[in-house]
Amino acid sequence: MFNELEFWKLCFLIDYFVKIRELIRKSMSKPVEIDSSIRTVEWKDNKVIMIEQTKLPNELIFVEYDDFNQVANAIKTLIVRGAPAIGVSGAFGLGLAVLQSKATTKDDLLSDLEDARKILFATRPTAVNLGWGLDKIMSIAKTGETVEQIRELVISTAKKMADEDIEINKSMGKNGSVLFDDNDTIMTHCNAGALATVAYGTALGVIRATRESGKNVKVIATETRPIQQGSRLTAFELKHDGFDVSLVPDTAVGYSMANGLVNKVVVGADRIVKTGHVFNKIGTYQVATMAKQHGIPFYVAAPLSTIDLETKADDVIIEMRKGSEVTGIGDKKTAPDGIGVINPAFDMTPPELITGIITEKGVATAPYEESIPKLFEVNN
Repeated sequence: MFNELEFWKLCFLIDYFVKIRELIRKSMSKPVEIDSSIRTVEWKDNKVIMIEQTKLPNELIFVEYDDFNQVANAIKTLIVRGAPAIGVSGAFGLGLAVLQSKATTKDDLLSDLEDARKILFATRPTAVNLGWGLDKIMSIAKTGETVEQIRELVISTAKKMADEDIEINKSMGKNGSVLFDDNDTIMTHCNAGALATVAYGTALGVIRATRESGKNVKVIATETRPIQQGSRLTAFELKHDGFDVSLVPDTAVGYSMANGLVNKVVVGADRIVKTGHVFNKIGTYQVATMAKQHGIPFYVAAPLSTIDLETKADDVIIEMRKGSEVTGIGDKKTAPDGIGVINPAFDMTPPELITGIITEKGVATAPYEESIPKLFEVNN
């Protein structure tokens, strides 16, 4: 049995440790301070470091992984998202796999890498950048002569891909900035910013470059249900960078355009096929349709790594996500049990709705079957 003095000592210790735990928690998840120069994903000390995007905008948490299976789970659960970002993340995942492998021969190491590639590729089937990043690493790995050389090639190539992503985004931004005028109000859908890439962004990179060219622009961001990338990520990024940004419900896109609130639209993409069909976050097709109805230019910004010259539009797999993303917000249910849910992650926007496709090599315009292949010939 405790005497009274021991009882109060115990209470003091409990209170002390509770306060210490709270201070540690706050120090690890303090309000976000982030800008377009911070890397969404990077390689450091043989680990992959990522911003945990499901916690934004309320908490800034960096997670680190030393197992490619952890990277695969991060891609699947949207800890990291955005086509360019998951392309680099997949490459980094193979970097971890090459370190994890116990192989002592080239053939065994390549076999282990192929097993890891399959696991990583299965996480997000629609975004072409993931397959691009994985295939690029596998191709370079096959050129190595020894196990050690393959390890060095895989890791150095993945790190170079991350560095190149930033420069590609800046070139894309410069190419797109000439399409926007002073005092434009630009609508964007989902998040195609620094958080969707290694840094700077695709669609938001174009908006950033437009401002950097001396033009004054405003932005309208759609909330982008059901995961709310527009409200959680895009509005947050732009506000932090000092833009005049307004948030609208997805259902207010038509209202905004009909009432003259929007001059132009720019979005990102997860896959573009050679016919100019664009696969992007669900709701993009609706935004493009409304833009066409109201005579508003609709642009897509994406690197060449997002363009798939081989696959036909009808053959692209649209990822279907779990119904709970629609039937609730966090732990709170917003729909009754026992109902069906249709929750596609992406939709397809046909080329006739698209004014231009902005890339690091220039801007493609209709007819896209002619202009898109020409982009790959520039400076090659």
